[in-house]
Amino acid sequence: MAIPSDRLILASRSPRRRELLAAAGYRFEVLPASESAECGICSRETPPELVARLARQKAADVAPAVAEGVVLGCDTVAECGGRILGKPTDVAHAREMLELLRGREHRVYSGVCLWRRPDDRTLVRVDTTVLEMDRIDDADIEEYLRSGLWEGKAGAFGYQDRRGWLHIRSGSESNVVGLPMEMLEAMLAELAAG
Repeated sequence: MAIPSDRLILASRSPRRRELLAAAGYRFEVLPASESAECGICSRETPPELVARLARQKAADVAPAVAEGVVLGCDTVAECGGRILGKPTDVAHAREMLELLRGREHRVYSGVCLWRRPDDRTLVRVDTTVLEMDRIDDADIEEYLRSGLWEGKAGAFGYQDRRGWLHIRSGSESNVVGLPMEMLEAMLAELAAG
């Protein structure tokens, strides 16, 4: 858990990312990126390219406000059948995503950017987790939608909700929650070493 500075600044509003960092024992501050830094899907980008770019955009948005420290930008999307699934805009959009995911294998991609201040050295990496969702029925989907737990989650579903519907086939569990902690630790060590 080597941090190449006394300050780690999370450029995110995500409560799940805060929970993961706190549970791992990191001391950090939260300075969310502006809304404009969090948007911009380009149809020509692959999911890994998209999350890498958005993670970098978020870190770049916050970095000028930080005199010294390491800014952590992260972005996560799900992808199923070639379709990128970000955060749903409303309950109908969430229902559509869950209907697409049920009974199918899909992937979760997280881009992570570390931006060190004041020298502006950056590292950007992408982590991938392969999952499969059970063939849940319409009643299960509607009950989950009524819970409101889908809000703010890529693919409209949270692995951390512990419904037992998602099964990791390969990759990091924390990546599915929103921040690949194993990759983050390796990136921080790399930044500290150089």
